[in-house]
Amino acid sequence: MKKIFLICSLLALSANADESILLQRIVALETRLAELEQKLAPVLEEERVKEIVKQQKALARERMMLDAEFLSRSDLRNIEKLYQTANADWKSEEAKKSLELLIANYPKANRTGCAVLYLGQMTKGAEQLKYLNSAIENYGDCYYGNGVNVGAYARLYLAMRYNKEGKTEAAEKLFEQIRTSYPDAVDHKGQLLTTHLEDLN
Repeated sequence: MKKIFLICSLLALSANADESILLQRIVALETRLAELEQKLAPVLEEERVKEIVKQQKALARERMMLDAEFLSRSDLRNIEKLYQTANADWKSEEAKKSLELLIANYPKANRTGCAVLYLGQMTKGAEQLKYLNSAIENYGDCYYGNGVNVGAYARLYLAMRYNKEGKTEAAEKLFEQIRTSYPDAVDHKGQLLTTHLEDLN
């Protein structure tokens, strides 16, 4: 009887030891898995953002194609010429005049939305507010070729101005619009606009 008790005790100890080793291995594996997931997260996020940028560029192409439905080839060439004249030197007076002419002659074109936003970035004071608000209100569906949405980017630009001026409530309202209405909007470097909002907090 003593032998049976001793054998059972040894088996129980052995089972407890095996269970303890198994638990240690599980904990070690879970720790290692968590470390790998943490290292992999930035790579997965980078791939996710690249896919979003591709989608935004596709939306930009679609919007640009709409211009061909109501503008002639000659108009499209003139629009591009005016835009590229400004593109040669954004800070020049000639650039400003070229963009103003583009806005006056082709108010519905996609490039016009980009022109309005550029003027909003180039100007100051009340003039800047006029152009940024116009970009938001009238050209929210326009895109740069790289997938930057005019309405979303104008909101970010205006919100940052408000933030600098201490108008935090007005800035936060625009930031919230970006978060909710434009979560996939990107900047000219292919980064999500929401990333800029995280940096501001």
